[in-house]
Amino acid sequence: QVQLVESGGGLVQAGGSLRLSCATSGRIVGFNSMGWYRQAPGKQRELVARIRWDSNIDYIDSVEGRFTMSRDNAMVYLQMNSLKPEDTGVYYCNVLLFGRNLWGQGTQVTVSS
Repeated sequence: QVQLVESGGGLVQAGGSLRLSCATSGRIVGFNSMGWYRQAPGKQRELVARIRWDSNIDYIDSVEGRFTMSRDNAMVYLQMNSLKPEDTGVYYCNVLLFGRNLWGQGTQVTVSS
């Protein structure tokens, strides 16, 4: 059974940095994609960054150049620099595996102005 556990969230001032980590356990060989999503209060969950099965990485426009997603075996990371108040939200790790969306419990990121 695949489990995802996020960590690294916190409170940071605008312009600061955080690195989120996602520890994966279980068999994820053959995954379609691994991604970071976020959900701000009162808004829908949105994709932030995604690593595809072919190792290509996509970012949404609002984080391009500020966020960097990486993967190292069972760990997935999201380095977030130049944070803005609009980056505030709960960040979730996601794996799309054989048509199933798997989620972690989320980690809160709060950026103060």
